[in-house]
Amino acid sequence: MTKSIFYRLLTISLLIFPTAPGYAETPSSPLTLRDCVGIALANNPAGRAAAAGALAAREAVGEAQAPYYPEVGLQAGYRRFQTHAFFPDWVRIPAGSSSVVGPTDDWLGGLRARYTLYDFGERKAQMLIARAGQALAEEEALRIRQDILLAVYHGFFGLTTALEARTVAGQNLERTRDHLRLTRERKEAGAVPKADVLRAQVEVSNAELALVRTENLIRLARGNLNTALGRPVETPLALTAEGQPLLGPEQIDLQQAFLQAVRSRPEIKAAVQKVEASRGKVERAQSSYGPRLKAEGGYGWRDNDFLPQDEDWAVALTIEWPLFTGFARKHRLAQAKADLSREEADAQRLNLAVRQEVWNAFSRTQEAFQALQTTQTLVQEALESHRLSRERYEAGAGTITDLLDAQTALARAQASRVEAEWDYQIALAQFKRADGTLGAELE
Repeated sequence: MTKSIFYRLLTISLLIFPTAPGYAETPSSPLTLRDCVGIALANNPAGRAAAAGALAAREAVGEAQAPYYPEVGLQAGYRRFQTHAFFPDWVRIPAGSSSVVGPTDDWLGGLRARYTLYDFGERKAQMLIARAGQALAEEEALRIRQDILLAVYHGFFGLTTALEARTVAGQNLERTRDHLRLTRERKEAGAVPKADVLRAQVEVSNAELALVRTENLIRLARGNLNTALGRPVETPLALTAEGQPLLGPEQIDLQQAFLQAVRSRPEIKAAVQKVEASRGKVERAQSSYGPRLKAEGGYGWRDNDFLPQDEDWAVALTIEWPLFTGFARKHRLAQAKADLSREEADAQRLNLAVRQEVWNAFSRTQEAFQALQTTQTLVQEALESHRLSRERYEAGAGTITDLLDAQTALARAQASRVEAEWDYQIALAQFKRADGTLGAELE
């Protein structure tokens, strides 16, 4: 559900009130915000996928270490062959002899080993790339963790706000019912016309109509939170809201938040690892210009019988040094250097973007905090205005229009206060997400 839709439903429901008759709270044990965070981190599929990705990246590091060890294999085989032997003209073949070898059997078995002694830095570059990939996957997992936490905060405060809206709606419903009772009493006394009673009945009917929207808002918010927790939307869910201290803008050190974001944000750390991986690719491309020195050896048996008896061994030392590859190495190195420049530029861009994100989140938090304080005053003034209007109407000094206008203003003020509380909690959560400290207060 988008924020605008949430506000629209919330405002409508608050202006028209109550709770559904016979509606029972879910039987599950009430969850705190800390409980919800723990459940989400354990159950959310996105978190499990990110953890699996980090594990795969760690295994890739182990694979990159493999070339530092010798490669040993078991070799066995059978071959039956016949071939023609070619001899120089000066070699005389005895009469009756044949230049054909075979058919014969060739049985072999043994061990073969191979080890790279020197590769001009290729293995080192591969390790650098693999380790950067592991760090990148781990930072990506941390980024997804922050996204999950933000979704939990949205879902938790969305549901608590909807439940609070229902409480406020119930209070407003009681007031409208009281207005209806009062108008009926005054109508029976002949002090007001029947039109006053009808207008009060319309307000109660509107409240009953808005009830459906209010309850639906709660159902949607409960489904959103269950999804963030990694559970089916229909899972029973009840919350217990802990008092959250208000954090005013004057309590936030903006410069420290900038530094904290640059130091802690997984996105920035991931960008640094991308730069490291690109440097590894440059080194790998440069290694193709150098020689490779390899040692190989093997020992076994070979014969034309099933169980060969003759020893067969070999030791070799080879050097490979490509001299010309059609300029492929040159283009590969140029491409790697261009990719490195791109990643460095992206890292700088991301640094600036994160600072702007912190700045924008701080501004929204500042606005939400001031709006919350204003709406708290607004509610007190609306309550007093409603009290005076009711007393005037009851004493015959006011009209039903004055009373219902005061009631509507009070309902709007309470709706604005609930909306302002939602705005503040979400703005604060987004600010903590921006500076990389979201969830730190729950640890």
